[in-house]
Amino acid sequence: MITATFHMEGDRIVSFLVEGHSGSAQSGEDILCAAVTSAVRLTECAVNDVLGLEASVKVRTDRASISLKLPGGLGQTNESTCQTLLTALMLYLTGLHEEYPENIIVMEV
Repeated sequence: MITATFHMEGDRIVSFLVEGHSGSAQSGEDILCAAVTSAVRLTECAVNDVLGLEASVKVRTDRASISLKLPGGLGQTNESTCQTLLTALMLYLTGLHEEYPENIIVMEV
């Protein structure tokens, strides 16, 4: 199962951790894992490469996990943009959970 955990400070998403495998198909043929990986990588690319921020990203292949933590001191524009991106990711993953409730779970902590 894929677990996506979004860490909150009030209404603000400060980080996320996505880990695990969906188990819906063989490795390399799992479209759910591919969809999740693609969405997470797009979000990371938008935050770090497009916005030029230095969000902390950690990838652990031994745990099939990726995490992203926003840096502190973001200006109002970057903060708003990051919240839009992270909220969109959370909503996208929640939609996948609704379609595949046995394979992905999304939590806010």
